[in-house]
Amino acid sequence: MTSAPTRLASLWDDATAEQMSEAEKLLYRSNLLGSDKRVTNYGGGNTSAKVIQPDPLTGQETEVLWVKGSGGDVGSIRMDGFATLYMDKLRALKDKYRGVEFEDEMVGYLPHCTFNLNPRAASIDTPLHAYVPRKHVDHMHPDAIIAIAASKNSKALTQEIFGDDIGWLPWKKPGYELGLWLEKFCLDNPDAKGVVLESHGLFTWDDDAKACYELTLDIINKAIAYFEEKTADIPAFGGAVHERLAPDARRAVAAQLMPAIRGHVSGAQHMVGHFEDSDTVLEFVNARDMRALAALGTSCPDHFLRTKIRPLVVDFDPAANNIDAVLDGLEAQIAAYRDDYAAYYDRCKHADSPALRDPNAVVYLIPGVGMITFAKDKATARISGEFYVNAINVMRGSSAVSEYCGLPEQEAFDIEYWLLEEAKLQRMPKPKSLAGRVAIVTGGAGGIGAATAARYLQEGACVMLADINDTALDEVRAGFAAQYGADMVRSVVMNVTDETAVADAYAYTSVEFGGVDILVSNAGIASSAPVEDTTLALWNKNMDILSTGYFLVSREAFKVMRRQGVGGSIVFVASKNGLAASMNASAYCTAKASEIHLARCLALEGAEAGIRVNVVNPDAVLRGSKIWEGDWLEQRAGTYGTDKDGLEEMYRQRSMLKLSVLPEDIAEAAYFFASGQSAKSTGNIINVDAGNVQAFTR
Repeated sequence: MTSAPTRLASLWDDATAEQMSEAEKLLYRSNLLGSDKRVTNYGGGNTSAKVIQPDPLTGQETEVLWVKGSGGDVGSIRMDGFATLYMDKLRALKDKYRGVEFEDEMVGYLPHCTFNLNPRAASIDTPLHAYVPRKHVDHMHPDAIIAIAASKNSKALTQEIFGDDIGWLPWKKPGYELGLWLEKFCLDNPDAKGVVLESHGLFTWDDDAKACYELTLDIINKAIAYFEEKTADIPAFGGAVHERLAPDARRAVAAQLMPAIRGHVSGAQHMVGHFEDSDTVLEFVNARDMRALAALGTSCPDHFLRTKIRPLVVDFDPAANNIDAVLDGLEAQIAAYRDDYAAYYDRCKHADSPALRDPNAVVYLIPGVGMITFAKDKATARISGEFYVNAINVMRGSSAVSEYCGLPEQEAFDIEYWLLEEAKLQRMPKPKSLAGRVAIVTGGAGGIGAATAARYLQEGACVMLADINDTALDEVRAGFAAQYGADMVRSVVMNVTDETAVADAYAYTSVEFGGVDILVSNAGIASSAPVEDTTLALWNKNMDILSTGYFLVSREAFKVMRRQGVGGSIVFVASKNGLAASMNASAYCTAKASEIHLARCLALEGAEAGIRVNVVNPDAVLRGSKIWEGDWLEQRAGTYGTDKDGLEEMYRQRSMLKLSVLPEDIAEAAYFFASGQSAKSTGNIINVDAGNVQAFTR
């Protein structure tokens, strides 16, 4: 190993736990275990406690199993994340069991065991906890333990490291039968403290919550210490054969690759990407044995459910920097992976198997650069990457002390295409209308930009906020991250008149999210002056930001969208003044007219690539708009002989509908042009001005 991992330290606080019920201690224990990725990965593993409680119907005390519910995560679970079941009914299920070939039907009986009408669904692992005759049970997926479990001689290694404290069971798909195996092991080995499940993970147990927690840490620490000692002088994965590129160079390669890959894998739905170039990943992708190990696939079921059975290794040579050749050959590489995956499906499918799912890779390994993952949303892409890092750690340990073994292909398929897994997938909520889309919003810290970003985030899009005001940008991004999740939003300081800054912003967006589907060109200023008082500097400033800036951000959007090859939507936020002349604003009106005509030109150019370009024309959006905070407000108020409040009322009364126009109104129009509702619209203008006859387009 490259460095000695720090031992896991107990975080249990007796004073905190003292006043807790047994169920609350289960939650406490679960959150502590899930707080460290060395203990278990996101959503992986589960915990339980058998608690004596009064029956809500009879009032008599009864034994209740509290166990992590289906689809939960021990690190973030709350009390309502646990399923609760009567232990006497769970034991009675044994009389219903018809044998291993019928074990899946036992899941249908679990709702009949529910305690206190708890709506949380019990997971397939419930019997594994129910039948261990101890009050507290931890089932974790530590890398150090799975490295043992995935080794060719895992049984001997388990005995060597743990002696009789920890037993070993051969691979068995999670389910009712494995629950009975665990019960038999406990009855046959009453002094054992736990068991290693081959190619799966670790079970530990005790009758005290704290003791169970600290036992789990102790067993993992023993495994960590073993691998430290045995692998200290062994080059990982056969040693390096590639040199890592410098950080900026790695991201530059990723910025070119990710939109291209994204275009090839965004078939049924748009995918979102994640890039990882940690030392752990780089050590693996640069190693001699990387390709051979990657081809074996992952071992732990949680790993390959997130990452597919194996990754795709991109044919990049960091020494030659052959990025152009890689991009030219990418389509063939991805097609070959699809064919290989389809062949795997055909070899392993059963008569009742679910239909072939998306055959594209989730994980892409690039020598010298790092790892890219693609999934239906940013969080899933990031988590998939975390799972493959877990798999890398497992392969490092196993291959150093033994021979790493992935799950047999048929066993892997039977997990991936398990009918119970399919049922879980079918219960997933329908994706939101912009799920998987990536939007860049310029002027994203202002009223219209922030309102548009919020509208897109509500519909599931990932958003890159771009603005020149770094302070306001940080504030808006932080607010959105708190509301929608940090995975969904990023920000970049960008001057739309700076060619390099614009290109860098798109490269950053490509690395963070995988590409771009939507551009909202909204950054702007406003100025007011009679023509004889309009300086050349003021004229040029309007043209630079409102005309040249719109050109620059659109040009880069076209480059990325063409590389993806899945179309896109560009929305210009122009102005009523682009269609209707206004007193004392010749520079502003002319620049806005330029925007509108540029949009028409781009609509012509983009149509063959499915890139739609449309315009939203606001008028008099005072509330929340940054351009009304400075001289423009005073200048326009002066033009009409009023103040801000009077100006807003004047604009309202001037409109045909006698209504104020708000940032959220503009956002709704920008959403329409970004969504599938306008899939057959390009080169169009929507006026959101409460009605202005001078701005009628016809």
